[in-house]
Amino acid sequence: MQHIVSQYHQLIFKRPSGTSRGILKTKDSWLLTLSEDDRLSAASEISIIEGLSVETRDTIDLLLATADWPDRDLSDFPAVRFAMEILDLSRAADDPFSLWDTSFSRGNEGIPINGLIWMGDREYMYQQIKQKLAEGFHCLKLKIGAIDFEEEISLIKYVRSQFSADDVELRVDANGAFHPRTALTKLRRLSEYDIHSIEQPIKPKQYEEMSALCETTPISIALDEELIGVRSLKEKEHILNTIRPQYIILKPSLIGGWDAAEEWISLAEDYGIGWWATSALEGNIGLNAISQWISSKDTDMPQGLGTGQLYENNIPSPLYIKDAAIWYDPELSWDINIQK
Repeated sequence: MQHIVSQYHQLIFKRPSGTSRGILKTKDSWLLTLSEDDRLSAASEISIIEGLSVETRDTIDLLLATADWPDRDLSDFPAVRFAMEILDLSRAADDPFSLWDTSFSRGNEGIPINGLIWMGDREYMYQQIKQKLAEGFHCLKLKIGAIDFEEEISLIKYVRSQFSADDVELRVDANGAFHPRTALTKLRRLSEYDIHSIEQPIKPKQYEEMSALCETTPISIALDEELIGVRSLKEKEHILNTIRPQYIILKPSLIGGWDAAEEWISLAEDYGIGWWATSALEGNIGLNAISQWISSKDTDMPQGLGTGQLYENNIPSPLYIKDAAIWYDPELSWDINIQK
């Protein structure tokens, strides 16, 4: 393989974004490129979320400093492994950014996405909700668990006072913020407002508690962080067989790439478990790769693919949001020079 050039790129949020794990102001990423005759022949991105990804910035910097890193076993580096999958597809493609030949990559069809509502004070969340509804989103995902639960309920109640479940699908993401003893009570409160699903209500690795919740919940539960760090097919099967969630959520850079995601999908289908995919706050190169992969799948569920607009220094790309969907315009150009 040609020499892979790696360059660190710290993405900067336009506005600090809140989760139950804290406030995000920056995001670590690395641009990977291959060139031939002074022409870009492949491009990829390593993307991690500090405190959530298996890797850290230090461990990735150490890995990339070794001469043979592309040939090493990357099982301990799921984000790097995914980046190499992207790079291999990019190198083999006629266009390094058109990884699948689909209606999406040809610019003929968009992928429905949810409108993401970040945590913050009541007024900030309220303004986000109003903006997403005005933009025509029919599926909203609310990050919850950081402010007072009753305030979050009042925000959800507001949405439902304006729009029925037939008009707007509501998803909530607790990021493990609920305590197992009180989780079911909170799920019952949420169920009064026709919630489609809740992501990761309690912290991962509490299999018995999560299994009991999935068995008795009035709202469909989707596993998210539960999938991180799970490597073997046997372990994946054990988790799904034990917990029996209603959905799983696939973030390729957190779970080890497309091969790992395909294993999860195959098992989920065997157990009658639904799924959708979301980005893990990747920049536009990673977001494009995930979007193109999703476009090759037979699914019409809204996906979590609208995060590319969060950053003030993202790499300019042909991706854009229109009519509550993400689109790709192959007539537009990429600019892979890192924006400072």
